[in-house]
Amino acid sequence: MSLASFLLPERLEAGCDEAGRGCLSGPVYAAAVILPNEFYHPLLNDSKKLSEADRYTLRPIVEAEALAWAVGVVSAKEIDEINILNASYLAMHRAVDQLESRPDFLLIDGNRFKAYAEIPHACIIKGDGKYAAIAAASILAKTYRDDHMMELHEQYPDYGWNTNKGYPTVKHRAAIKEKGACEWHRQSFRLLKDEQLKLEL
Repeated sequence: MSLASFLLPERLEAGCDEAGRGCLSGPVYAAAVILPNEFYHPLLNDSKKLSEADRYTLRPIVEAEALAWAVGVVSAKEIDEINILNASYLAMHRAVDQLESRPDFLLIDGNRFKAYAEIPHACIIKGDGKYAAIAAASILAKTYRDDHMMELHEQYPDYGWNTNKGYPTVKHRAAIKEKGACEWHRQSFRLLKDEQLKLEL
């Protein structure tokens, strides 16, 4: 991974990434992280390429050493209202909103973004594997969302959210087919491949 700064060393760059975009249930999370230019950790990488243990090892390190960090959340209900793409943008905006320091530039993982205020940005495909700040954001977004899905699993254990975290696994879809959808499922998503669902509250 390149740890080089995207801009000049004196500029504050916030890396932004989301987690949970492809899930059938639960919120989408995003994080924004401003790292010091000298930050380095040998484990730091795209959260998808790390083990769960490594992600949770890195989270407190990122939080302790970042110049600023924050997490934004958009609920399943909001996702249904504005669609998942806009929800991903909104989650990133909410994360940036909460940063204690206002960044000069945003590094966005992916190829699209809705501009935030007057802060310039760059979209970087697979940026979570190229820039430290984006990788750090991916780790915070992923671990905080996983924590939340573990909490939801206590309410609805049938869906296996403790392992699938809301993603469309065979077990998850089988549980939806048997039990129906619950209040935390995204009704705008195709929860089952070939059948209509009834919301059970």
